Amino acid sequence: QVQLVESGGGSVQAGGSLRLSCAASRVPRYIYSGYCMAWFRQVPGNEREGVAVIDIDGRTSYADSVKGRFTISKDNDKTTLYLQMNSLKPEDTAMYYCAADRRLGIPCKGGYPSDNNWGQGIQVTVSS
Repeated sequence: QVQLVESGGGSVQAGGSLRLSCAASRVPRYIYSGYCMAWFRQVPGNEREGVAVIDIDGRTSYADSVKGRFTISKDNDKTTLYLQMNSLKPEDTAMYYCAADRRLGIPCKGGYPSDNNWGQGIQVTVSS
């Protein structure tokens, strides 16, 4: 199955930027492009919530709380998913997870995949 490893998290002051990466392994490039992929985040005591999703055709969708500040992108040649986070706020503090739908070739259609391979998560902390 696809293995996902996040990097790029850390601590930043409000208004700053971070770029998360999610490198996939055990998947050929021509297959990687066929997965709906997304970023989720979770705060202790809360459910995991979808942040941004990128479809097989490259279409993207965002949670209202991050629209205009976060950008999801994907490099199929490098089998890597990215999340560029700008104008960070303290409420963006969370553990961030990348996810790939286990079902190859099934489009996201604007929603978040629910049957996923997950990364191990990476902490993002934004101080005021």
